Amino acid sequence: MPFTFHSHSGQFCRHAKGSLEAVVTGAIARKMLVLGLSEHVPRSRAQDLYPEESDMAADDLHAAFDAYVAEAQRLRAKYGQQIEILIGAETEYITPESLAEAKQLRAKHGLDYLVGSLHHVDEIPMDFSPELYEQIVQRCGGDRREAYRRYFESQLAMLRELQPEVVGHFDLIRIFHPTAAGTEDPLQAAEIRELALRNIDYAISYGAIFEINSRAWKKGLPDAYPQRDLLAEILGRGGRVTVSDDSHGAQDLCMHYDRLHAYLRDMGIADLYYLRRVRGGGVEACVLENAVEHEFWTANGFAR
Repeated sequence: MPFTFHSHSGQFCRHAKGSLEAVVTGAIARKMLVLGLSEHVPRSRAQDLYPEESDMAADDLHAAFDAYVAEAQRLRAKYGQQIEILIGAETEYITPESLAEAKQLRAKHGLDYLVGSLHHVDEIPMDFSPELYEQIVQRCGGDRREAYRRYFESQLAMLRELQPEVVGHFDLIRIFHPTAAGTEDPLQAAEIRELALRNIDYAISYGAIFEINSRAWKKGLPDAYPQRDLLAEILGRGGRVTVSDDSHGAQDLCMHYDRLHAYLRDMGIADLYYLRRVRGGGVEACVLENAVEHEFWTANGFAR
């Protein structure tokens, strides 16, 4: 789509590639209209650093985030006539202090928006590797339903405290869940599904936009996040949706957008929402009607 609100660069994220400027110029080359920059908020504890950050300290992440905002502002000044750039961040929720830190960071830098995401359950990253995912399950006594329950409870706490404009990869907890025949899908259990629906209803109540995140296909899932059972619930409840590639460098821009275009059609989605800055500060949500027919899809070879 001619916008994405979830992006990263190797300049400020160790598991991404390339410069932030390359992401911006790549989006311009794709003829995007709005680009949301959303590097991760810094983690403040040494034990929360990822293996690729072994040569860093938590303070280094905070310095890197400051540098990210400064570079994003420079790029907005340089390329603002070619593409609208929003400067935001993707949240973390590892401990309750993570939420307070995110609010402070937003106020400090005057961020345009937040992508509200969870990457941890019980302080263990769920999306880094299958092995760490299984550690979460073991922490829950081997009960996969309990792992899902803790995920959705933490997600609600994040939504309530931060009220992010964009809800990121809503059902990321599915990323490494076993898919072998006969394996239970915890979201088919009534008590877990009700937690997910409760979170959907809360996000809708304050005006959030749910991203349809194409990176799920890179992880081997059958659909984008959210998977079609929950996406149908979001749509049926009147939720607003946007699209994101969750790019980790310019090479990922519009990744799997051909499949994304087909997914939008399969789900009966015509209109998409996007954010834009408003005079005096802040952002507003706007609708792009009949977005599935926008020339962006054919110009980039995504329409089938």
